[in-house]
Amino acid sequence: MVLLGAPGAGKGTQAFRICEKLNVPHISTGDIFRKNIKELTPIGVIAKGYIDKGELVPDSVTEEIVRLRLAEPDCKNGYLLDGFPRTVAQAVALERFSKVDVVIDIDVPTEKLLRRMTGRRVCEKCGQSYHVDFLNGKTTCSECGGSLIHRADDVEETVNERLRVYAEKTMPLVQFYQDKGLLKRVNGDLPTDEVFAEILKVLE
Repeated sequence: MVLLGAPGAGKGTQAFRICEKLNVPHISTGDIFRKNIKELTPIGVIAKGYIDKGELVPDSVTEEIVRLRLAEPDCKNGYLLDGFPRTVAQAVALERFSKVDVVIDIDVPTEKLLRRMTGRRVCEKCGQSYHVDFLNGKTTCSECGGSLIHRADDVEETVNERLRVYAEKTMPLVQFYQDKGLLKRVNGDLPTDEVFAEILKVLE
């Protein structure tokens, strides 16, 4: 299964719940990169070389890291891919070593994504996430008492740029999977539990 959705669509939350429900691994490219770099695997060393120079990791390296991860025993009964493929080229590469059964696109209107992300506040101590709509003016974390900060990547200008890049790079991917009859669109502009219920309905 491939999970798509713009930044702020709630992919992380839903991915965790889907994997827990179906008992399949959550394959996040960010996590695999971090693991390979930490363990200094051959492909991890190559990836680190690009990251340290501030360059994007080439598709060939990302594809190889994903291919190796999908070959591990815990993937034999299925898995959820999150963060890969990001482009049509990556989707074509994925077809060479994996069969995609379903693609779920968590769809949220752009103005709602903007509101969600620019209103996010994060505890600088424990990382707990909040939203200004529900803080009632509070500026400290209810978990640990740390200060709540507005992260640089949640500022409107940055958010707009992230959404623009997503639209440019990933929207063609939505079309690619739609043409193959694999795409299922889910309304992400609902409470978390309802979005999850919609996803389960699609998976049935």
